[in-house]
Amino acid sequence: MSLFPQNALKPGVRKREVFGWAMYDFANSGYTTVVLTAVFSAYFVGGVAGGEAWGTLAWTSALAVSSLIVMLTMPAIGAYADLRAAKKRLLVLSTLGCVVATAALAGAGPGDVAWALVAIVLSNVFYTYGESLIAAFLPELASEDRMGSVSGWGWGFGYLGGMLTLGLSLWYVLWAQGQGLPASHFVPVTMLITAGIFGASALVTFALLKERAQPQVKATEEAGVKASLARLKRTWREARSFQDFSALLACSVAYQAGISVVIALAAVYAEQVLGFQQTQTMMLIFLVNIAAAMGAFAWGYVQDGIGHRPALAVTLAGWIVMIVLAALATGPGLFWVAAIIAGLCMGSSQSAGRALAGVLAPELRRAEFFGLWMFAVRLSAIIGPMTYGLVTWLTDGNHRLAIVSTGVFFVAGLGLLTLVNVQRGIAAAAAANEQGNGSSI
Repeated sequence: MSLFPQNALKPGVRKREVFGWAMYDFANSGYTTVVLTAVFSAYFVGGVAGGEAWGTLAWTSALAVSSLIVMLTMPAIGAYADLRAAKKRLLVLSTLGCVVATAALAGAGPGDVAWALVAIVLSNVFYTYGESLIAAFLPELASEDRMGSVSGWGWGFGYLGGMLTLGLSLWYVLWAQGQGLPASHFVPVTMLITAGIFGASALVTFALLKERAQPQVKATEEAGVKASLARLKRTWREARSFQDFSALLACSVAYQAGISVVIALAAVYAEQVLGFQQTQTMMLIFLVNIAAAMGAFAWGYVQDGIGHRPALAVTLAGWIVMIVLAALATGPGLFWVAAIIAGLCMGSSQSAGRALAGVLAPELRRAEFFGLWMFAVRLSAIIGPMTYGLVTWLTDGNHRLAIVSTGVFFVAGLGLLTLVNVQRGIAAAAAANEQGNGSSI
């Protein structure tokens, strides 16, 4: 039995196109792995901010600002992409923006707080635009009953890209440390490595991935920003017609808040609480990526077998176990176990969430609905890290209490998931499609 069966794809979709789609996950995973998780987050707190008490809050605030920008703009961008069949064009622009802003992080040295904050906000905004746009291609490629496995192919392959970027960065860091060079020298180089791999790998996506959607109105002013915003307003107003998609959004806000903490602050926690060094942290995150790749790839097939909602529920339970272990860890051993569990849950939960959003989104309004889904994800990226940052600030740097507070998000997500009725949600999406061109619900 093939791991990549042709019948998992819609008629007319070739495997090479799915490979091109998955290559975008491969391309952008290095950004989250190196910039947000393993290297720049800890470097900003300890290096750029000089280890000041406000460093963690400044870092989480920058991520919150970028998420707020995406929340206010991405749904309208998604609606515009649907009306103009412009997902691929916008994906190219967002990729270019993220690559340039990531390269700009190389210019942030000790004391360059403003430069670093502006660059991280811009890079994270453009990265998130790309995440939403590439996700909107998934329902065009995968058959409805294999959405989970195809989503898992992308997430699993994506973590390989993260490992490649992190591996090359770790190699350079070890070499630089052997030469006696400081972090202010080798961290900027890792930013250039990340930007280079992102840009080069994304070229494969642009070459192979097709824009299958067709413009829903003529390419005139009626398909411009004004029409996009009007359509978005109607979507929010008519949200009751998509009660299960709305429940998924609420669930996503909760559990993605916890995941956002792990992505943005795992390295900070390891170094501030357990005394990890830069190379130890990078090796830890490398192992997490291996576990995440395995989890995303394998769990995609499990999703198709047991259903998206049960599959997501299992991963959320795993996250709760991970938080307990991380909070109890007083040395590297138990924290490494927690990190492996985090990796397994990270790939599988994010893959399951994307697949479930694809199942519940009406065909003619996918980019718009994935824009709403990304709105929820970005809201979580404000709530989660800001909660962590505020707890550490108010408790004079108590990271252990902050990680315990993160567990509440996963418990809430598990509870909200019970409100999602997948079959009812699929029926609502089908009814919307029958109305034709999203003109009414």
